[in-house]
Amino acid sequence: MSRIVVVKIKELLIEKGMTLRELSRRSDIRHAALSELANQKRLNVHFQHLARIADALDIDDMDQIITFENIED
Repeated sequence: MSRIVVVKIKELLIEKGMTLRELSRRSDIRHAALSELANQKRLNVHFQHLARIADALDIDDMDQIITFENIED
């Protein structure tokens, strides 16, 4: 069994009542990059991006943004 990293941007945006475009403006991260993260299309995540997302969403616990999920091999 393997694990993958899951970025929970979609869930957070719904919870905060915010759009991806608004998050892009608040975090100063390209909309396309956020979209790739939200849709699990990005293989690399920059720590600086995670910090900006946390600031924009007023989040103190990184577990709210990223998590691991088990997948079967």
